[in-house]
Amino acid sequence: MRQDLMDILACPLCKGPLVLTIAAVEADEVLTGELRCEACNERYPIEDGIPNLLPPALREAMAADGNSGGVGGHG
Repeated sequence: MRQDLMDILACPLCKGPLVLTIAAVEADEVLTGELRCEACNERYPIEDGIPNLLPPALREAMAADGNSGGVGGHG
């Protein structure tokens, strides 16, 4: 995920501002980390450079089905 996307991203649930926590970065790409909503405190993981902005219930349902939601169907 490019860090400049923070200018346009908002929480999909409440539209609140997101705070970026970086675990791993390469050049200007955030490879792993987390986006946290300042308003509702929901957290969205960033894995393999892709932020998962699915609502929590849908994320949990996909995880239960064995699908991480990643591009390419692996995970």
